[in-house]
Parts: sequence; structure tokens; C-alpha cells
Amino acid sequence: MYAGTFPIITAEEAAAHINNGAMVALSGFASAGTAKAVPRAIARRARDFHQAGKPFKIRLLTGSSSGNNIDEELAQAEALSWRAPFQSAPTLRAQINSQQVQYLDMHLSHAPQTLLAGFFGKLDFAIVEATEVTRDGRVYLTTSIGSSPTYLRYADRIFIEINNYHSRRLPEMADITILAPPPRLNPIPIHDPLTKIGFPYARVDPRKIVGIIETNEPDEIKRFTPADWRSKRIADHVVRFLFGEMITGHIPREFLPLQAGVGNLSNSVVAALGSNPYIPPFRMFTVVYQDSMVDLMEQGKLLAASVTSLSLTPEVLRRVCSNMDFFGPRTVLRPQEVSNDAGIARRLGVIAINPAIEVDIYGNVNSSHVFGTDIVNGIGGSGEFTRNSYLSIIMCPSTLLGGRISSIVPMSPHIDSNEHSVQVVVTEQGLADLRGIGPMQRAKRIIDNCAHPAYRDYLNNYIKESRMGHIRHNLRKAYELHRNFIEHGAMLPGLNLKEIGERL
Repeated sequence: MYAGTFPIITAEEAAAHINNGAMVALSGFASAGTAKAVPRAIARRARDFHQAGKPFKIRLLTGSSSGNNIDEELAQAEALSWRAPFQSAPTLRAQINSQQVQYLDMHLSHAPQTLLAGFFGKLDFAIVEATEVTRDGRVYLTTSIGSSPTYLRYADRIFIEINNYHSRRLPEMADITILAPPPRLNPIPIHDPLTKIGFPYARVDPRKIVGIIETNEPDEIKRFTPADWRSKRIADHVVRFLFGEMITGHIPREFLPLQAGVGNLSNSVVAALGSNPYIPPFRMFTVVYQDSMVDLMEQGKLLAASVTSLSLTPEVLRRVCSNMDFFGPRTVLRPQEVSNDAGIARRLGVIAINPAIEVDIYGNVNSSHVFGTDIVNGIGGSGEFTRNSYLSIIMCPSTLLGGRISSIVPMSPHIDSNEHSVQVVVTEQGLADLRGIGPMQRAKRIIDNCAHPAYRDYLNNYIKESRMGHIRHNLRKAYELHRNFIEHGAMLPGLNLKEIGERL
């Protein structure tokens, strides 16, 4: 225990150590296991400095998205100058898009190694949430692992938030290891989602711990909204397709591990797979453990889950912690450079299911930027799994804003996953299997199966009017739909929106 070993201090005392320009790393992944008290104190410190006419901004690293108590509070206090590798807060998003904050959007598994290589610069502070820290430097993390083990090892000074809200049995799920840098990086010997290769704790040099801050509060995890009819239809297409792949032998009868992105749409697909009697019990090698997965595990449909974060609403997390004898042996919490590792995903034959903002007619995917300019959240882990999975599935509704936007476009103005990685595209209109066919055949299949009927004539005409080549494009009209929306409020200004509603 930490009592009598490390000084117990307040969040304000911890924040007083952090000055303008500092590089600060915080624990947390998908709003789970986030540092809580000290980030709020840093935001208050920033406001005090600004009111006194003094500059105060920090450079911020986390594992992934971190909820309102980190990104939103710090952004509202104008306390950030630089952010990586992911964000999801409205105020910070606006500051990034107006160039007030420099944002490095990157594959999540790359963040720890990039820090280790020195490309982020010196890491001044790490603030990490834990259930316990021992006098010899073992840190037992809470509901996420993320990049915390790396931050604990390489930060100059450490603050530990001991959160008494969380169960001390959570580390039973943890499997923590720090990968060696190239060329000493060995293959990661994980051959099953439940394989463990590390320890239930992270390590830190005790001499670097400046103080302990005691807290008692849950993670800020919001419940997903119920699936709408389009999400349900997309889920039905995916389930039907995967069942067909199993019948043909493309997927073994015992099935393959699943990865699913975060959000309502992915949550709907996982739930639909779990409720379908023809899909066998399956395992998941993914990034985030969500509420629907707990239900499936209790029902015996989800056999195992390898993740880096328990992104569970407080009531569902209490269910898990009160039945740790059941959930503990079936769940593994890993660092994000392991949970998102390309080699493991390929070895296990992961089926990757991820949402997108838009897809172009050749299968290039934009999952992060509106009109190629404004960041929404970031690429997260979707690109890593789309590129390295056995089967990559991309999902989105065919239209948005009552039909004024088509999610199937001639050319995506920003590409996160390209046509070489994307194998299947799904909207509520249907599913396009793109395997084994060339670009023009891919275009026809995506338009016919996935585009909304109201946009199909435009997309087919775009191809007819395009320059002949292996991939056909009309560079004068490639972004006409996007320009139309910016200038007229609809991608096809003359489109009968009522007709779109009737044809859905």
C-alpha cells in the first residue's frame, strides 16, 4: 500500500507542479480509467493564469478519447496547445479545426513507440489512475490500460490518482507488458484472445512518484442510444453475410474473433450477431468492452474478450465487478500497442467491423474528416484493424441529414483506409463484397448495393463522364457533391427530399 510511502496531496498541489509548455500524459481510454481530479485542477490553474494575463497551455497525451473531464474541461479553459493521439470533445474539436490547437491524429498502437522514439519530445508528467500502488513501484490500474504503462515508465515525474470507487479485483483482468523497440521487438506470443504474457500491474520507479491523490468517482461513460431502423438493417446485412461466409467455409464453423469499433452502429452489429441463433458463440479481439458485450458474455454467446478498456456504464461495471469470478477469467485488459497489434490481428484472423463517415465508389474510406477538412474525432484503431484483419467490413448509413448528404461519393476528400484494405462495404441499402474484383466492378457493386437510389444515377453518370483509366475519375466533378453541399446545403440541390424519404 502507498500509506506512509508516498505523500498524499491534493489535486491542486499536483497541478501546481505543472507549468506552461509541459508535456503531460494522462491515463484513460474511451473515457475509462481516466485521471479525474488533477486534470480538473489543471483546467482551474489555466483559468487563473489567463485571468492574470499569463500564458498557460500544456501538450497532452492520453491513450484515446478521455471524456468531458479531460478534453472538454481543458479545452474550455484554453489549456491545450497540442493533442495526440485521439480526441472526442466538441470544444476541443472546434479549437483543432480553427488551428488553435495542434492535433496529431494517429493509429493508436503507434503512440507508445512514437513517444519512446522521442518524436513527441520529453514527457514531463504522467498522471495515472490506479486502485493501488506498492512501495516497490507496482501500479495496479483501473478500467483501462491504454498507454499508461509506457507513460509511467518514461515520464520524469508521476502522480497517481488512487480511485477508491473501483474494485481492487480489476487487475485480475490485466495483462501488462511493454514492447521492446526495434530491432529488439520479438513476435508477440498471443495465439488466443485469452492468452496472457505479462503481469497484472505496471511498473514505475518509486522515486519518480511526487504524490498520491485520493478520489472516489466512477468513469464518465454514457449509455448508447437504442439502435434505429438503419442500424438494425445494416446489422442484418452483416449477420447474413457472415453466416453465408461460415456456410461456404470462408469462416471456420467455430467462427473467428471479432473486432468492432466504438459507437451505436458497431454496438448494434455485435448485439445482432449475439442474438442470431445461427451464429455460434464467438470471441472478440478488440479495443473497447461495451455494455452489449457484457450481456452476451452472461448469455454464453461471447466466450472471451481481449480489450484495452472497460468502457462500461457505472451500473454495468458494477455487475461485472460483483461477479468477477465469472468475468475475470473471460476478459483480458492489455496495453493498446498489444490490443491493436497488426501481427496478432492477422494471426488470429480477426473480422474487423468499423463505421465510416463516407466511402467512395472504389472503396476508399474516410472515417475522420468532414469534407476532408474538419476533424470529427480521429482514426482511432479502425485503420489498424481494417488493414490487418482477415476480413474488413466498413459500415455507414447511405444518407445523412434527411438525404442532403450521400455517404457514397465519387471521391473521398480524405482517406483513412484505402481500397486495398477494405473488403466489404455495408449501408442500410445493402452489402457490397469487393473481394477479387477490379476497380470498375467495385464501383458498380458499391453504387448498385450501397448507394441510396436517389444518388445512383448521379454516381453512374459520373463514371460515364470520367476519363478512361484503370480507375476512372472526372477531376472537374470529383468533389461536386461536396461543393454543392457547402454552397447550397445539399449534395444534389434539385433532389426531392420527400422522394428520398419515400424510397427509403
